[in-house]
Amino acid sequence: MPNQQASQLDRVFHGLADPTRRAVLKRLSSGPAAVSELANPFSMSLPSFLQHLDVLEECGLVKSRKTGRVRTYQLTPQPLKAAEGWLEKQRSLWSRRLDQLDTYLSDLEEQKS
Repeated sequence: MPNQQASQLDRVFHGLADPTRRAVLKRLSSGPAAVSELANPFSMSLPSFLQHLDVLEECGLVKSRKTGRVRTYQLTPQPLKAAEGWLEKQRSLWSRRLDQLDTYLSDLEEQKS
């Protein structure tokens, strides 16, 4: 099970690693959008842009549905919540370590006095 969670986190962070994909996620945070609307702000070919959408869908950050000729994407927040949980654990760990370092350095300073 832990390997499965690590694999999911790897996919999420891979999806978040690219600025184009992060911009798409930001746009989708305000609601679903068609491919043409999502692609419009980017100066890249549609096939290249679709690869970004494929990555986002493969890692579970978005899902799509097709109605007629229009494919619409929407954000799926569950993978982001898993990443947020992991980041919070890291933040807590490093906060404790930095507090310990601060205490150690203060003790050293007192010993010099």
